[in-house]
Amino acid sequence: MGGSDPPGPNTGSEVERPTTTEEERTARLADAGEPDRTRRRFPGPDQTAALGDRPTGSLGHDRLVLDRYRLERRLGAGGFGVVWLAFDEKLEREVAVKVIQREGDEPVPVRAAREARVAARLNHPGIVSLYELGEDEDAMYLVSELVPGRTLAELIRAGAVSDADVARIGVALCDALAHAHDRKVIHRDVKPQNVIVVADPAAGAGFAKLADFGVAHLAVADPLTRTGDVVGTLAYMAPEQAEGARVSTSADVYALALTLYEAWAGANPVRGPSPAATARRLGRALPSLAAYRRDLPYELCAWVDAALDPVPERRPSLEVLRDALASAAPGLADARGLSDPTTSERVGLQRTVRLPSRLAGPAGLPRGRAWDVATRAAAGLAAGGLMLAGLESLGPHPRFSPAAAAATTAILVALLPRIGWLVAAAGFVGWLGWELRDGTALVVAAALLPVPVLLPRAGKLWSVPVLAPLLGTVGLGPAFVALAGLATTTARRAGLAAAGFLWLAVAELLGSHALLFGAPADAVARSSWAGSAGDAVSSPTAATIALWAVFAAALPFLVRGRTIALDIAGAAAWAAGLVAAHHGIAQLAGHHLTRSDARGAVAGAILGALTAVGARAIGLGRAGGEHPPVAARGAPPVP
Repeated sequence: MGGSDPPGPNTGSEVERPTTTEEERTARLADAGEPDRTRRRFPGPDQTAALGDRPTGSLGHDRLVLDRYRLERRLGAGGFGVVWLAFDEKLEREVAVKVIQREGDEPVPVRAAREARVAARLNHPGIVSLYELGEDEDAMYLVSELVPGRTLAELIRAGAVSDADVARIGVALCDALAHAHDRKVIHRDVKPQNVIVVADPAAGAGFAKLADFGVAHLAVADPLTRTGDVVGTLAYMAPEQAEGARVSTSADVYALALTLYEAWAGANPVRGPSPAATARRLGRALPSLAAYRRDLPYELCAWVDAALDPVPERRPSLEVLRDALASAAPGLADARGLSDPTTSERVGLQRTVRLPSRLAGPAGLPRGRAWDVATRAAAGLAAGGLMLAGLESLGPHPRFSPAAAAATTAILVALLPRIGWLVAAAGFVGWLGWELRDGTALVVAAALLPVPVLLPRAGKLWSVPVLAPLLGTVGLGPAFVALAGLATTTARRAGLAAAGFLWLAVAELLGSHALLFGAPADAVARSSWAGSAGDAVSSPTAATIALWAVFAAALPFLVRGRTIALDIAGAAAWAAGLVAAHHGIAQLAGHHLTRSDARGAVAGAILGALTAVGARAIGLGRAGGEHPPVAARGAPPVP
C-alpha cells in the first residue's frame, strides 16, 4: 500500500448495527426469477435526486427509432427515462436504448447531453460504453452497450458475493474511476445499482462495469453544473456533494467506499427510513466497518473507514484504496460467491458470460469478426450452390460457364449479402426468361421475390429456404419448420418458414415430384406454360404458408430450455399439432391436392421436435422476447 500506514477507524455513530447473520447474507434474491413490476417510477432516497420520470408517449414495442434501432423489450424505468432492449438493424447487434422524452422546447435534455459528452472521453472495459446520442421530434436516445448481468445491488440482496468478490469488484471499479478521473470526469453517482457484474470475478478486466454517467461532472469548464447544484443519490453522496459544493475526485472515492461497505456489512449506514433521516446522517462520522465485520482484516477496514472521512482532503486516493483492496483480496473468504457455479446459476450469472441469442453463435461462441466471416462464407456458398443447380437443371445448357457464374455469385453474396443476392436472383430470372420465354421464369420469380420482404434484414439467410425442398426429397419436409424456429425473432421465424414452404411448393411444380402434398392437381403441366404462371400457381398454398409460419414462430415458446422434461413435453405437443394441422389441410384441400396426406408429416415433425430440444440444450433458438439477465444503463436488469 505504498508504505502508507492505515488510519484509525471512525467511531461514534447513532446508526443501528444491521443484522449480518449467515442466513441473512446468503438469502436468495426473492425476485431473481421475475421482473420487478412494482418498481417506483419517481425518485426515492435511493434514486437520482431532482429528476422525474416521464411517460414513453407513443414509443412502444417493435418501433424503429433513428432509422436503425428496433425497440424489442422494455428493461426498466428510472428517474431519467425508459431503457429498452433494442436491435441495431445496421450492425446486427443488440443494444440498450435509453429514451428521454423532450421537455417543452428544450433542444437537448441537459442530462442526455452531459452523458454523451462524458462518454466521448471514456473508453475502458470497466465502463459501459455509449455508442450514440440521437434525437427526433419525440425524444432523445442514448444508445449504449447491452450488458448481460446483475447489478451489485441485486447480488448483495441475494447474498451472492463473497468477501473476496467484493474486494475484486472494488479493484475493478478503482481502475474504471481512475480512467475517468484521468480524463477529468467525476462520476458523482457511484452506487451498487450502477455497478453491473457480468461474469466470474476471475475473468479479469470488465467483469464489473460502472454505468450511468448521466450526472457526471467535467472538471474543466462544465457549464451544466454550478456550485449549489445537488445531483446524485442521497444515500451515497459525499457530504460536500450534498451541500452543493464543487466536488473533486474524492467524492467518488467516498461513494465507492460506501458501496463496498454496504456489500461487506449488508446495509448502508447512511440510509435512513426517509430522505430527511438520510440527509441528517450526511457528514457524520460512520461506524467502523470493523464494528460490523470483525472477521475482515484490520487494515482493509481502516482504509475503507478513511475513504469515508467527512473531510475530502483526508480521504485516501483511488490508488491507495486499490492497493488495499488488491492486497486483502487473496486472504478473504471466497465461499458461496460468484466463483461458485451454484451461486452464479442461482442469480442468473454464468461463469463464462452467455451472450444474448443474436450475439452468440453455436454453443455460445461469440459473434465476433470470425463468426461474421463464417456466416458470410456460408451464405455465399449456399447462393453459389443454388445458382449452379438452377443453371444446370431449369433451362438449356448455358452458353457460359455455370461454375464461373456460381463462383461469382458466391463471392458477391459473401461480400454484399443482400445486394449480391438480389443481383444474382435478377440475373438468373432474366436468363431464364430470355432462354425459355415461358412461365418458368415467372414461377421462379414468384419464389425469389418474397424472400427479401419476409426477411428484410437477414440477407445471410435468404438462401436458407432451399433446405425445405431438400428435406422434402427425403420425406422430411416439415422438419424445416423447426429449423426456421431457431431464428432469433418472431418475424424472422415466421418469414423463414413461409419462404421455405413457398420454395418447396415451387420445387414441386418445377420438378413434378411430391415433396409434401405434391403439385396441385389442377396445375397445368410445365410443358404447357405459356407467357404466364397463373395456372401453375393457382393452388391452396396460403393455408400451409400460414401454418408453417405460425408453428415456427411458436416453437421457442413451447421449448424454452428450462428443463429437459418440459422441453420434451413442449416439443411433443408442437409435433402433434404440426401433424394434425397438415392432416387438416389435406382434408380441407381435397381434390386440389395430388396426395391425400402430407408426405413425411410424422417423421418430419418428430425430427423437428428433436432438433428443437437439442438446439435449446446448447443455447440456440431463444424466443425473441426471452433473454439472459440484462443490466442496462440507468435501469435495473430484468430476468
